[in-house]
Amino acid sequence: MAKDGTNRGGRRVRAGDKPQPLADKIIKGKAAKILEVPDILPESILDVEDLDVDSDLYGEDMPAPSDYLSTRQRDGKPLGADALFIETWKWLRDRGCEKFVNPRLIEAYAQAFTRYIQCEEAISTYGLLGKHPTTGGAITSPFVQMSQSFQKQANLLWYEIFDIVKQNCTTAFVGNPQNDIMEALLSDRKGR
Repeated sequence: MAKDGTNRGGRRVRAGDKPQPLADKIIKGKAAKILEVPDILPESILDVEDLDVDSDLYGEDMPAPSDYLSTRQRDGKPLGADALFIETWKWLRDRGCEKFVNPRLIEAYAQAFTRYIQCEEAISTYGLLGKHPTTGGAITSPFVQMSQSFQKQANLLWYEIFDIVKQNCTTAFVGNPQNDIMEALLSDRKGR
């Protein structure tokens, strides 16, 4: 630590070998650490054979999306981020990783991506150029910069979610929900 209290030197952030996905470690026979959700209740003295329960039942419900994800916008249309929240949560549930991802992280991702889509729709409606408020000259539309900002934010949040899935999913999976999200949301907005 330097005299001014800042940390200097040392290992660079993100330097070194990247971690392998859990499924790849298991396939290659390497040591793998699987995160377990801690049990709140102490261990029971009952054995599994003592219980008459079907082992295929899955009883975890999806958390309800917050109200702000579907609030009406200034143009009268709902935001639509609630649909993206539900779709992302179902994708996580299919991979058994929904319990590892905070619902607030999914909400933040859904809102950022939906705002990105709103900016893209505004660019399509109003064009790439705008009028300067004082000089009246042509300037870049403010929606372009906002779109890039929301897209960057959504991607960072998605990488965080996807990294959790990659590190904790025990089965190999194919598919990425981002492939069809833009198309589904845009076609959903046309129907309203």
